[in-house]
Amino acid sequence: MYSHKQTTKDQILEILKKERSLSVNEIITHINITHMAIRKHLTTLEKDGLVTYTHVKKEIGRPLQKYHLTDKGKRLFPSNYETISMEFLKDIEKTYGKAAITQLFKNREARQADQYGSLLTTYTPKEKMQHMIRIQNEKGYMAELKQEDEQHFEMVEYNCPIFSVAREYKVACQCETNMFKQVLGTESIERTQCKTDGDNHCKFKVRFEEQSSTV
Repeated sequence: MYSHKQTTKDQILEILKKERSLSVNEIITHINITHMAIRKHLTTLEKDGLVTYTHVKKEIGRPLQKYHLTDKGKRLFPSNYETISMEFLKDIEKTYGKAAITQLFKNREARQADQYGSLLTTYTPKEKMQHMIRIQNEKGYMAELKQEDEQHFEMVEYNCPIFSVAREYKVACQCETNMFKQVLGTESIERTQCKTDGDNHCKFKVRFEEQSSTV
């Protein structure tokens, strides 16, 4: 879904993935096309089984239609490890115990930290964050960067390619946070929201020390 030029339908699907549930008027604020065009695309997506809607009651007037992705629509977004990984992990846990699973994720953390960290050693905090966002997007996390100032950032991941695994083995989330700390070169990273806890997205607050901006 990310390797070619996005169509309007792709944009609608991506917006619904990020925002979860939107009315037609709310979708229009993200895509500059007519109300009629949005309706036409939504009708096609609904026929394809990718989106559906629920009625939300208003104090005055007719109920509002709020569109959201179906399970089929959600599967368009990367979840590349899910089924087979869960089978392997359950087999490993049954044979070697839960400690073996923890060690596997720690090995993955160390491997990724070594792979990515060497690329970012001479970069400024903003450059490090931009590259981290690019890396996460290449892995299918639909990540976005928000900058508060030169030292403070927020990273949002709208998709989790390993959601089923992470929901079963929370150590996956812990290792991801630790990997960020090693790669970005700061201990001040806090996961403020997590999809495995029922939040809509994963969010991280990242703070760099003042001297980190000079190299």
